[in-house]
Amino acid sequence: MQIMLEKFQEADFDLYYALVSEERVMAQITERAIPLEEAEINFHALLKRNQQAEKTGSYKIYDQQTLEYIGLGHITPDDDLSGEAELGYMILPQYWGKGYGSEIARVLLVKAGEAGMTSLKAIIDPDNIPSRRILQKHGFISEKIGEIDGLPAEILRKSINAE
Repeated sequence: MQIMLEKFQEADFDLYYALVSEERVMAQITERAIPLEEAEINFHALLKRNQQAEKTGSYKIYDQQTLEYIGLGHITPDDDLSGEAELGYMILPQYWGKGYGSEIARVLLVKAGEAGMTSLKAIIDPDNIPSRRILQKHGFISEKIGEIDGLPAEILRKSINAE
């Protein structure tokens, strides 16, 4: 399986909204679907971050063979810590359990290394066992389980060795 990544552009709001308005996708992220107005605000912030950094950002993910839209992946640098970024992804439910999560994580790890990141963190819902397995398979180690903004959260980290 191969995927393609393209940075989100202004015209891609419908693809973004298809993810964040989907209750099953958001159940393990915000515990609620994102309403249209909030999604528009979040999308414009995403576009602004995409313009600020050439090698990091939020990407549309497509299956390279079928060209079907699978979801979103991101590498978001930490403003306060040089070399650290958050890695994350959201996948449309019809593509769950088909290996896309692992492939997305693999490709994002490569991109993060190319962007000069030295440390990555991923934040998941502690009950999201498939995501934890994907991240652990790629060398992430659970660091903390608790709450972030009142939601259950597990933080996993991985150091990236510059090659």
